[in-house]
Amino acid sequence: MKIAIVSDSTSDLLDETVKKYDIKILPLRVVYSGGEEYRDRVEITPEDIYERFDKEIPTTSLPSPEDTIILFRKLEEEGYTHVIVATISTGLSGTMNMIRSVADDFKSMVFEIIDSKALTMGLGFPVLEGAKELQKSNDFKKTVQKIKDTIKKTEVYFVVGTLEYLKKGGRIGKVEGTIGELLNIKPIISINEQGVYYTFKKIRGRNKSIEEIYHLVKEKASNKMVNIAVAHGNAYEEAYALLEKVKGLKNVKDTIFTQISPVMVVHTGPGLIGVVISEYDE
Repeated sequence: MKIAIVSDSTSDLLDETVKKYDIKILPLRVVYSGGEEYRDRVEITPEDIYERFDKEIPTTSLPSPEDTIILFRKLEEEGYTHVIVATISTGLSGTMNMIRSVADDFKSMVFEIIDSKALTMGLGFPVLEGAKELQKSNDFKKTVQKIKDTIKKTEVYFVVGTLEYLKKGGRIGKVEGTIGELLNIKPIISINEQGVYYTFKKIRGRNKSIEEIYHLVKEKASNKMVNIAVAHGNAYEEAYALLEKVKGLKNVKDTIFTQISPVMVVHTGPGLIGVVISEYDE
């Protein structure tokens, strides 16, 4: 049995983690008018997007079927018998459905395709824990179960600079906000069981909303061990300050500091601060 773990570029896993655990990453795409198209995190960086925001807000697209076919063909040639794929929420992207349709043509490998119902490290933590299990046991069923269990124990919370980009990209989900923005309401956004954004809590003012995110972590870590990721979109200093506070909490096992992928930058704009809280099991 030779097992591969595949995810997509919205998982925000650090490059060294991807290399260490041999996680295969399918990049989504950033598309500019005039036919410019870039593979997420491969051919374009978050900074590239911010620099061009004044001129154009691009759109995004799924990983290309061609890239997916090339990856699966390579796995087949390298003798993989089983492939576990965990993707961005189907409530936010058609990535999983596209991968499933390509996988149908690869009869020589057994596929398990999992909807994370999340993104950023809400997808990254389950993939990472699955990769650790795979390294330990090389057991297909155990690895699949580990990913599914971690998804259930992982929560995503974030605040954005403005809701404008979520609206423009059609990803606003169940987040209310237009009138609230006039009153400087900065909703803390989370992801529901259908994998769609919703308003978790309404807070007035950015500093207070970031403080509230910290208290959420503190509360979750009050009686159980957790792994925490702090993610940002062009808000390094605020995010790093939050990370330092989180590191001081009891019951926080590991912390990860990451910048969101270019594809997510397109939909959230500059100023995102988020945390992903994942309950830790021995």
